[in-house]
Amino acid sequence: MAVDDMLSACGRLVRRYDHDRYLTVLFAPEDRREALFALYAFNLEVAKTREAVSEPLLGQIRLQWWRDSLAGIAAGAARRHEVVTPLAEAVHRFGLDRQLMEALIDARERDLALDDQPIADLDDLEAYARATNGPLYRLALQVLGVEGEAAHAAAEEVGVAWALTGLTRAVPFHARHKRLFLPRSLLEREGADVGDVFELRSPPGLHSAARAVADRARTRLDEARSRRRQVPRQATPALLSGRLADGYLRRLAQAGHDPFDPRVREGHPLRHAGLILAALRGRY
Repeated sequence: MAVDDMLSACGRLVRRYDHDRYLTVLFAPEDRREALFALYAFNLEVAKTREAVSEPLLGQIRLQWWRDSLAGIAAGAARRHEVVTPLAEAVHRFGLDRQLMEALIDARERDLALDDQPIADLDDLEAYARATNGPLYRLALQVLGVEGEAAHAAAEEVGVAWALTGLTRAVPFHARHKRLFLPRSLLEREGADVGDVFELRSPPGLHSAARAVADRARTRLDEARSRRRQVPRQATPALLSGRLADGYLRRLAQAGHDPFDPRVREGHPLRHAGLILAALRGRY
């Protein structure tokens, strides 16, 4: 039997479009996995809004549909939908914070308002990463039954690091759509021409800008790990993407921080083994 045949609709969505997080879910207790799949599938649905619509108004309508869906879940009248229905089950079973879920939607609405110019500076990029990922990691901890500000702060830092790593690796994808998330101030300082990037060329200044973003991601991982003694082991499945980020950042460094180098987009062949070892040791 194929793996997809054994998964729920949300599990299949996450496995196909967010495979790294899919791998982390496998380390969660069996009775929590479907809730995590539903949560991550919800995130996928709202995160892809900018790419899924042809104009901002359509994106706003799509995101309002999700806000209305959350309101329906809160009222006990969830829509019949392959993601909304299991998300409702997760919300009611684990008491997921509606404000955190709405924060993810709000972040993607701001995404619609962004023009196609690079984000201003590195602090703005980190704020964007925090808004689009921090709430998701806090919600994952709620599914796992983890409380405490130290654990939630560590989770948010891992989320920021994961987002910064992903945005750097996704430069070629965004460039094809005439978008770029590397900070404008870094590109200007390094003399990198955005037009070259949009033509899928990789000027040397781009590498320096990517290195600065990667360094910030490493800093956020260090911050998360400084709290390790205060984070219970049961939080590990939500934080394992920190280990995956390590691998991608190493590949980026090996490629001279050139986002267009094919090695940057490849998954490490031993990442499964690395996750197993990290999970056994309670490390992230």
